[in-house]
Amino acid sequence: MTSVTDKKKQPNLIYILADDMGYGDISCLNENSKIKTPHLDQMGREGMICTDGHSSSAVCTPSRYSIMTGRYNWRSALKKGVTNGYSRPLIEEGRMTVASMLKQEGYHTSIVGKWHLGLEWTKNGEEPQDVDYSKPITNGPVTHGFDYYYGISASLDMPPYVYIENDRATSLPNRITRGEEEMAFWREGPTGEDFQHEEVLPRCTEKVLELIENAGDSPFFIYFPLPAPHTPILPSAEFEGKSGTNRYGDFVLMCDDVVGQIVRKLEERGLSDNTIVVFTSDNGCSPKANYPELAQLGHNPSYVFRGQKADIYEGGHRVPLLVKWPDRIKAGSVSSEPVCLVDLMATMADLLGVELPEHAGEDSISNAPVWLGEAITGPLREAIVHHSIDGSFSIRKGDWKLELCPGSGGWSSPRPGQEPEGSPRIQLYDLSRDIGETENVYDRHPEVVKELTVLLSSYVRNGRSTRGAVRSNAGGAEWEQGLDWMR
Repeated sequence: MTSVTDKKKQPNLIYILADDMGYGDISCLNENSKIKTPHLDQMGREGMICTDGHSSSAVCTPSRYSIMTGRYNWRSALKKGVTNGYSRPLIEEGRMTVASMLKQEGYHTSIVGKWHLGLEWTKNGEEPQDVDYSKPITNGPVTHGFDYYYGISASLDMPPYVYIENDRATSLPNRITRGEEEMAFWREGPTGEDFQHEEVLPRCTEKVLELIENAGDSPFFIYFPLPAPHTPILPSAEFEGKSGTNRYGDFVLMCDDVVGQIVRKLEERGLSDNTIVVFTSDNGCSPKANYPELAQLGHNPSYVFRGQKADIYEGGHRVPLLVKWPDRIKAGSVSSEPVCLVDLMATMADLLGVELPEHAGEDSISNAPVWLGEAITGPLREAIVHHSIDGSFSIRKGDWKLELCPGSGGWSSPRPGQEPEGSPRIQLYDLSRDIGETENVYDRHPEVVKELTVLLSSYVRNGRSTRGAVRSNAGGAEWEQGLDWMR
């Protein structure tokens, strides 16, 4: 592959990360979708559709850790679940991120939207929520490689509800708010004077458009983690009823429109040809979308896959993945190569001719050959490791997927601890024959179970799944949560 060595030709990068959007919610990926997404469909026609793309986790904080660091989320201190708006930083001090790597290469780096990786509030008491909002915030995005940050600390349903610009809240909380409706839910918490939940997506979009409009001569990286279509599900009046499904479908259309606005702005500025635009989601669709209601209308956010957000099944972590780069990616191309969102770091390093140090991107594999349509001998990745909300593991190699838990590991049936008596402790599926993960064949292929278990064990113990020196995980080579199968 020919790297981009001329600084003037370094591609811009805009990484749009939807929050809880299902694979089946995009009409170019789901022939039966009742939600029509014209802007994402156009992006698919003008770029590449990756049909076998995966987040590293079935929930949001860990997925974001992997995207930023090129490292599987379970190597961090967070072994299950997610953080909240008051949580301490998850990214380790001194760890290279995609942003810090690109900054070293002369990029102007910005994040707009939902961080959800922890930061250090100035405290005025012992409880997590005891915060002095007038004081600086440390160890947030601007500590981890971003020149500019505007957004919210965690999910839009997690307090505190204040905008953060770089290292300061833009206004002090002046009230307590709470969203009571099922779809428009948010937890009770302090709310900034300039903060309205329904304005967050439009305001963040405006910030991104301003960054593109004011881009200088340096290449830029804009990471845009949307606060949507996660709860609170708050489509603006323009989109209410537009999808023909429910409010969740309307909110998906609002996200689709955001993508259209960004693409148009790039075209207006003459930046489209040499800008990589990636659209994906942090995990599968949440049950808050009301799957039964959507099913009555003939729509399945998980498409043909089993499960949903939080699950070890495909519906938990198989995500939409569209990549557009007119200068280098052939329009209308489709890739069925299994890839993971943890691969962003190695991919950009490869394109820029950067050699990653051994202590960075330990699980990241370059997707550049796939993007550029180059001939590949054998699979790009040896395997992909998946992780559920309760810390359960799965490993996928080729068509085989081994799940090291008896149920979903998440929110679908059978939930952890509610599996039928006598359920096997592991599950093995041949995805080439059983994409819906309905027939557990672990007892027919003990050799596959052994091979994949040994491989995953080596990934855990070596602290990496790529070549290089052995690295350490938080918690050492083994820890309590999710690793019973190793013991």
